Amino acid sequence: MDKRYDDIFRKADRLVQRCGTRDPITIANEIGIYIHDLNGLSNLLGMYTYRNKERHILLNADLDDIHRRMVAAHELGHDALHREQAKVGSGLQEFSLFYMQTRMEYEANAFASHILIDNEKLVERLKDGYDVIQASSAFDVNINLMLVKLHELQRLGYSINPLDVPRSDFMGRIGIGKKEIYL
Repeated sequence: MDKRYDDIFRKADRLVQRCGTRDPITIANEIGIYIHDLNGLSNLLGMYTYRNKERHILLNADLDDIHRRMVAAHELGHDALHREQAKVGSGLQEFSLFYMQTRMEYEANAFASHILIDNEKLVERLKDGYDVIQASSAFDVNINLMLVKLHELQRLGYSINPLDVPRSDFMGRIGIGKKEIYL
């Protein structure tokens, strides 16, 4: 087992246990991160910033509830795993959301999957015959985030065989309103 990915799971799990919820907005509020829903962000889904000892998650106000939760959980991942990198330069670091060709973005996605999806409940559903699409629907997440979770379960020692790998640009293709946005 890769210790780095075990650490990501443990950090996410500790937050869920500490806050008693898998809701990333509630978690952020309980650990002192300010949440801002902003209009006019067009293509930007969200970002994390750490400046002057204050942590902020900025969310596109046009996101639907499912994607708002996913983006918030992803940004929680940056807070938990990459806070030092967010201090670089002006103290504001915009992360390229869900672009999994960088280690930091994959780690934030893995963290988000652990925040939003309970291991044991997912394994139960898989044993009941759920496929990846049904599991995604049951947990209200994008299918690609579910695939990240399944991959992470494999890393944690679960005997899971995902049918596919997630698209590296899956969050860059989220539609807001009636248009599809590419990041």
